[in-house]
Amino acid sequence: MDIAAPRFEHLDDALGLGESRPRLSWIVDCESPGWHQSAYEISARGERVLVESAESVLVPWPFAPLAARERVEVRVRVRDAEGAWSDWSPPAVAEAGLLGPADWTARFVAPPGEEQLLRGEFTVRPAVTSARLYATALGVYEIELNGVTVGDHVMAPGWTSYTHRLRYQTYDVTPLLRPGPNTLGAILGEGWYRGRLGFQGGTVAVYGERLALLAQLEITYADGTVQRYGTGPGWQCAPGPILASGIYDGETHDARLRTPADWRPVDPLEHDLSTLVAPSGPPVRRTQELAPTEILTSPSGQTILDFGQNLVGRLRITARGQAGERVVLRHAEVLEAGELSVRPLRTAAATDVYILRGDAEEVWEPRFTFHGFRYASVEGPVDPALVRAVVCHTDMERTGHFECSDPLVNRLHENVVWSMRGNFLDLPTDCPQRDERLGWTGDLQVFTPAAAFLHDCAGMLTSWLADLAAEQAPSGAVPVVVPNVLGERAVIAAAGWGDAAVLVPWTLFQRYGDAGLLERQFPSMRRYVDHVAELAGHGVWDTGYQFGDWLDPAAPPDKPGDGRTPKEVVATAYLAHSARVVAQAAAVLGQDAGPYTALSAQVRQAFAAAYVSPEGMVLGDSATGYALALRFDLLPTREQRVFAGERLARVLADGGHHIATGFLGTPEVCDALTEAGQVEAAYRLLLQRECPSWLYAVTMGATTIWERWDSMLPDGTVNPGEMTSFNHYAFGAVADWLHRVVAGIAPAAPGYRRILLSPRPGANLTSAQATLRTPYGRAELSWTLTKNTMTTDAVIPPNTTALVTLPHTPPFTIQSGTHHWTTPWPEADCTNPH
Repeated sequence: MDIAAPRFEHLDDALGLGESRPRLSWIVDCESPGWHQSAYEISARGERVLVESAESVLVPWPFAPLAARERVEVRVRVRDAEGAWSDWSPPAVAEAGLLGPADWTARFVAPPGEEQLLRGEFTVRPAVTSARLYATALGVYEIELNGVTVGDHVMAPGWTSYTHRLRYQTYDVTPLLRPGPNTLGAILGEGWYRGRLGFQGGTVAVYGERLALLAQLEITYADGTVQRYGTGPGWQCAPGPILASGIYDGETHDARLRTPADWRPVDPLEHDLSTLVAPSGPPVRRTQELAPTEILTSPSGQTILDFGQNLVGRLRITARGQAGERVVLRHAEVLEAGELSVRPLRTAAATDVYILRGDAEEVWEPRFTFHGFRYASVEGPVDPALVRAVVCHTDMERTGHFECSDPLVNRLHENVVWSMRGNFLDLPTDCPQRDERLGWTGDLQVFTPAAAFLHDCAGMLTSWLADLAAEQAPSGAVPVVVPNVLGERAVIAAAGWGDAAVLVPWTLFQRYGDAGLLERQFPSMRRYVDHVAELAGHGVWDTGYQFGDWLDPAAPPDKPGDGRTPKEVVATAYLAHSARVVAQAAAVLGQDAGPYTALSAQVRQAFAAAYVSPEGMVLGDSATGYALALRFDLLPTREQRVFAGERLARVLADGGHHIATGFLGTPEVCDALTEAGQVEAAYRLLLQRECPSWLYAVTMGATTIWERWDSMLPDGTVNPGEMTSFNHYAFGAVADWLHRVVAGIAPAAPGYRRILLSPRPGANLTSAQATLRTPYGRAELSWTLTKNTMTTDAVIPPNTTALVTLPHTPPFTIQSGTHHWTTPWPEADCTNPH
């Protein structure tokens, strides 16, 4: 039995924890089949606590709470079912951050005008043993100590609902200090705080007019004394080289202005320090660099770089030229007629400008912007071959992988991964390129199951859900974007969007086993469902504005909400579903589930009475209507369910097996078909290559998921709709079906404590495999078909079990370890599996 160092909360780096009682998790590596934990012991501060428990995921902190700044080494050991103890794990270090306003002695300081550079000077004595820098900004910041950039964060402190929550960062700066005079400096940008946000021109200064910095340096010496130095009186500011920086429009940098001479005092700025919170997830970082795969010359003579991948980030250039010469960088996701297609950007300029200082070689990358692009035009004294695309996103650990025998499906899955990377930039956005980039609740609601498999996004989404609860209206209505920068018009009860308040925390509980998150979000979940129930009169929900099955391919380009499924059908289905989930969450938390169980049953009955015929036809006769009715268990009789499953398959067949669903139907349609015994219909939908379909975009060269099924038309022109993105993860929700059904790994109990292995081969696929780092360790499943045989291999992590349901084989349960099965696969099933 080997145990990895324990983890605290959902963080790989436990420096600056915001929790005084951080929960612990650990993974056991044990080759003994069927291994189970019977007890654990935790050691810290010279104390040991023994707990008789099989739990190893997010277990409670067993000691006195951490004090602010306290640093503790923690080890764990476990006992197996036979009474044998493991060795102690390697130590993990937890260090608390500043846990309350009283821990801050620094104060926010703001430039009196448009200055962006700030600095303060202090003296350091010899014999420093450690130093911590706590920093944040109103705006975005980059901070330096003695001329060396501190940390590797991008766009810090990130975007939260600043009125309620402002993250600060903790840095270990011990190596950067030197005896004698030292200088702490920073540069500020507008970011989300003061920059332009929203579409149709947007709004500036949503959160405030003035940028500001808060920084507190704490130096501990060998004799135990602590020196504190931070922003406040004595700090100075000056103009800097950044002439403009905006998320939508890009950055302009004049390198001739990098050494200012005119320093002036800063102003103190009052800000509520009680809003400061430590991060619950990783920061945005540079994670990859791509060289151009091709250097093109457009018909107009522009030099265009193709990076071979639609990505999110910015360019790093190497320039040589005279002082004052300009390098201009423009970004786009696709080309039209050989030129950058900028119409989909709407009013976002997406243009970076670098003005040379005239050195022999100048290397530059923007600081305070990011773009969504595959292509970039370059003007000025730059060697195009030396330009690099720097990929930026929240630095989540990749946890899940999928592969199958169809290369187009593999590319589809890779497109989903890239869309998640691009749009999980500090918060989950709809798109990363145009004048929007907002945290749309509906998009995330449908994508969370796929996201939670692909990356460890629990910490990041914990923060986003805290913002959602903070911005929820007193009525219970949830803004359609979080953080809400669209004002009161965005605070509506929109089915599928507001339901993110309920379904995202429930999904995270299922995938990560985080009952603490469920408990924190439960009041928000309940308030939302109570509000909608009141709107619906505890029956059908047919009032108010609804997005409906957004971007149904039948909707006109300029009316994306006008799909085939009646909006009241979608809304009522979601109310029944969310009410049932709230009841389930209440049961988990030991609360009264009765009212929500009754509400779900009441709405379910109303749905059937109003929208379902006696034989099972759902109003609208649409794929989404049947998919939601089947998946949300809204059809009272078995006969109706059978009819709806067959009718769903028939509707799709009549449409040539093309996709016929929008944002809300797409995540459910393949599962609805599978559960109805129409596996072949689900595979025909997956493998369709003509528009509209998942693979159409792949055949058109897509490297991310498109917002519209036909974002690019077959002739290579861009969809005429005003709203057209080529990087939008919502339709990538199908990846969850690929993981659970095609490959066959799903949670059968929260956190994968019990795993469901249930692959369902179909169509012409001859193999598939998936791997997942569950909270208990690595799980794997792979299968291969030959003429008459299905060969399946599985790995189940220690301290878990799995339920296995292979085709043509009765279900059975297995313990942890490595497993191999050879089962019959009738030849007819290779073309028509059920």
